[in-house]
Amino acid sequence: MPELPEVETVRRTLNTLITGKTIERVTVSLPRIIRRPEDPLMFAALLEGQQVRNIERSGKFLLFNLDGWVIVSHLRMEGRYGLYASSDPVEKHTHVIFHFTDGTELRYRDVRQFGTMDLLPAGEEFAGAPLLKLGLEPLVPEFTADALGAKLEGKKTRLKTVLLNQEIVAGIGNIYVDETLFRAGLHPERAAGSLNRAELERLHRCIVDILNEAVAAGGSSVKSYVNGQGESGSFQDQHRIYGRKGQPCHNCGTPIERIVVGGRGTHYCPNCQKPNEGGL
Repeated sequence: MPELPEVETVRRTLNTLITGKTIERVTVSLPRIIRRPEDPLMFAALLEGQQVRNIERSGKFLLFNLDGWVIVSHLRMEGRYGLYASSDPVEKHTHVIFHFTDGTELRYRDVRQFGTMDLLPAGEEFAGAPLLKLGLEPLVPEFTADALGAKLEGKKTRLKTVLLNQEIVAGIGNIYVDETLFRAGLHPERAAGSLNRAELERLHRCIVDILNEAVAAGGSSVKSYVNGQGESGSFQDQHRIYGRKGQPCHNCGTPIERIVVGGRGTHYCPNCQKPNEGGL
């Protein structure tokens, strides 16, 4: 599933490609992609004549800001956007097409069909699902060690499980939690509320640094992720821990181990990420 760096890369790409374009009509070939309104014909009708003002991101969600509406889009596992000429052949698994007045089309393709779109009145997008309960946004000034500490305080749940909870920190998924905890030297099964001040500040710094580095690299392409121009990311070349089971740790040479935490495959170095007091 695309995580914050991949979604941010898509956002930046789409902003350069479609900002200022006007929607002439919309074609929906898989109705269940559209969650609100329930009638995809209403979804299409409300978007006619709307101009794309800009695209923002909240956690793993894309927010298409239009004249009076906001499309909240979640890519889930395989969702992707691409800009095409109207004369280009439509690929299989293309489920939603935004036809622009200039003859171009923004096409949403989703092999797994898990992605969603919610059309909401502008100004109301954070008043309910799916954005209402999102946690801290990690790439804004308000994301401080104190803010993170307040979310972790008193929690006996394992650290990785807490960080994967989108109501705690929005946008971080399996890859970047593994990479962050390795750089911070914290065991993934450590109790989230057991960190001392130095560990909390280190965790906060590593979250911000890892995400910024991944955004700068265009995200990680470990399966099928590409940006809005069909380009792959390159941060997978900088992974220090994720997907490296049995390989030597870059820091100490100890073979990397893989365990399951909260139902997710988890990579860690047993030497660099030792359990601490209050942990396992």
